[in-house]
Amino acid sequence: MIKEGDYLAVFNSAHRVMKAENILKSRGLSILLIPAPRQLMTDCGLALRIAPEIRDEVMKVLAEEQLLPAFVNRFSEGRYHNEQDLCGDSIP
Repeated sequence: MIKEGDYLAVFNSAHRVMKAENILKSRGLSILLIPAPRQLMTDCGLALRIAPEIRDEVMKVLAEEQLLPAFVNRFSEGRYHNEQDLCGDSIP
């Protein structure tokens, strides 16, 4: 389900993650709502899987909509790595 290099965007509520999913899909972006892996501590238990090729566009849309995730992790070498630079004010 999660491939090497994929990103997981985790939100602080089920409402926010589902709203983000709807917005991104309405813009034609191919993301997938999935159960959050147990390794990632989440309040809502859901995450958006984002392919590396569309990460920047997804984050730009979420920033425009003021709907940034609580955190983003990249799956690499069998582990989830926190991508601090993807959230907050650093989005262009």
